[in-house]
Amino acid sequence: MASATLLLPPRSRFGGQRLALGSGRWLARADRVRQDGDQVERHFDVLPRGWPAAAVTRERDARDAAGHAWLRADPVFIQPDLNGARLLAHGDALGLSPEDAAAFLRPLKPLFGDAGFPIDAPVPDRWYLRLPLDSRLPSMASPEQALGADVFDHFPQGEDSRRWRALLSEAQVVLHNHPRNEERARLGLAPVNSLWFWGGGRAPDRIATGFERVFTDDRTLAAFASAAGADAAPLPAHWHSAKGEALLDLRHFRELGQVDRHWLSPLFDDLQAGRVVHATLDFADGWRFELKRAHVLRFWRKPLLSLAPRNGEVGE
Repeated sequence: MASATLLLPPRSRFGGQRLALGSGRWLARADRVRQDGDQVERHFDVLPRGWPAAAVTRERDARDAAGHAWLRADPVFIQPDLNGARLLAHGDALGLSPEDAAAFLRPLKPLFGDAGFPIDAPVPDRWYLRLPLDSRLPSMASPEQALGADVFDHFPQGEDSRRWRALLSEAQVVLHNHPRNEERARLGLAPVNSLWFWGGGRAPDRIATGFERVFTDDRTLAAFASAAGADAAPLPAHWHSAKGEALLDLRHFRELGQVDRHWLSPLFDDLQAGRVVHATLDFADGWRFELKRAHVLRFWRKPLLSLAPRNGEVGE
């Protein structure tokens, strides 16, 4: 028998978009639970505690994470505006080739090497700094979390922030003046004009999860899933039931109708038919909807018309 957990964005993202009647009936019958902590992290048991994304993805990318601390220093495009500067592109959106990465890294290697933090890129859009195990690392949100936001709200803070801000400023000057960006402009590609420090830490002693399969297009989540012994695979185009415990990452969706047609409705059909014994909708705002087949007996509850937070519920 199967059970499924869907990772979903905050309900406020869907605003007043309407649910299909069948899905609205099921969701009205769910048990609702408020939960704390990061949405993804609460599904993994990591020791020591934390979310050392750089070390975990480094091990997946290069198999050499042990013995060092790691910090992602990913290439990004930041656009200044009247109120500050915003992170507008990172990862796949930059369309970096291996040749691009090599060209940009050439002048950056002596800069970071002299600081004692060698930089390299086993994958064109995933760049890493190698640090001593006892290094004090900056704390920054992932680029996914900061996309579209004012970058100054996310720059390194704390006691050692001056050093990291200084390194970042030097790197920005190097990238701003890099001739490769002129070539990218001619091709209609966004420039690489900054780095994003995030995910610092060392390789964990243990990563575990209760899921047998994790379906996601997020390479960081896939790396944690693989390290925990789960099968990690790209997200399919629509719901299909499978045996065992499955985690499905739908955090990137914005259209409720698409989620409803391709995921919720067929999942609820499987729940009613007994092919799925338990379904969980885990929203990024901290609310979780728990559903079992027996909940069909809660027929007196009025269907939900939308996923908009109700009175007394926090929606963001």
